[in-house]
Amino acid sequence: MLKILKNFTDSPTSGGIILFICVLISLTIANSPLGDAFENILNTQLGFETASVHLRYTTALWINDGLMAIFFLLVGLEIKRELVSGELSTPRQALLPIFCAFGGAIVPAGIYFAVNQGTETVSGWGIPMATDIAFALAVIAMLGKRVPASLKVFLAALAIVDDLIAILVIAIFYSAELHTIYLGYAAAILALLFIFNRLGVQSLIFYLIPGLFIWYFVHHSGIHATIAGVLTAMTIPLATKGQKEPPLLKLEHALTTPVNFLIVPLFALANTAIRFEEGMLEGLVSPLGVGIIVGLMLGKPVGVYLMTKLAILLRIGSMPQGASWVQIIGVGLLAGIGFTMSIFIALLSFSDNLLIAEAKFSILVASLLSGVTGYILLNRVATPSNDNEKKT
Repeated sequence: MLKILKNFTDSPTSGGIILFICVLISLTIANSPLGDAFENILNTQLGFETASVHLRYTTALWINDGLMAIFFLLVGLEIKRELVSGELSTPRQALLPIFCAFGGAIVPAGIYFAVNQGTETVSGWGIPMATDIAFALAVIAMLGKRVPASLKVFLAALAIVDDLIAILVIAIFYSAELHTIYLGYAAAILALLFIFNRLGVQSLIFYLIPGLFIWYFVHHSGIHATIAGVLTAMTIPLATKGQKEPPLLKLEHALTTPVNFLIVPLFALANTAIRFEEGMLEGLVSPLGVGIIVGLMLGKPVGVYLMTKLAILLRIGSMPQGASWVQIIGVGLLAGIGFTMSIFIALLSFSDNLLIAEAKFSILVASLLSGVTGYILLNRVATPSNDNEKKT
């Protein structure tokens, strides 16, 4: 039994499967007699507060601002690892996925802005910029050897850069009024963590406990609290002498399972509890729905494809080994699976519950269609390496 469980958690597709199940459960609960009780649970106040400390929030806010900070901590660790010693560590390796990530962010945002210009929903332009790493990689992992390994690495690097862009967008455009005193406190603690790094401090406790205070001060500064996870991740040492597992890799390995199988599923449960009401389908053809769906389904693959063409034309990047142009479009479609990050930005974009529900529903539809279309396209296109294998 334990071996079966371990094999499941180690599978690259398992995270996506759990997410999909949680979405179905959340939608089912929301449209059942349990819907009101579930909503009450999400609105229940938890925590404590005093005259000087305020830590009493709803269950939903603890999930979206608290637990998701741990998700962003893991994303930050992955970004730093890739920048220092991974697929983004050299200009030649990094430029193509960076180009494609920017193309896959700017084109969808432009489409959304053009469709929603002059409406109350124009502030949601950041929604179709994001890619859900877990879902996208789960879909391409299901294709196995039918796609070259280089294409999977390319998608992973593209999604990581995409997340970095989304993080910057959230920090710059979707944060509230800044309170400089709290921001100063957070900056001082962050500077201390960088000093620890330079001094060679290896114990994770010296980074994680101050990281909690960074989260608190960032949360009260007006910048979205989840950014604290990324900032803390940037200070954690990667290169160490005499250690089999550097602190960054140790923490990354420790967080991967709880994030993939607890935190992100909880986020999905809390944020996809959409009640299907009369007029919901019409919302798909509203400027909000069209901007999201067309942005993710069309804008992503177009942006990725055009920037790949440009990078190769300028000779600052090269095609993933063994990949075809059709497969690049397929990867662009998989990048259109927005889900977690798109829903996250939707929550920051609107205060009207109806607009939030319509945005979530549009994201679900766009992500499902992008994933299915991308899978079918990549499945139908044989790689050159596989063709050669068949001939021999």
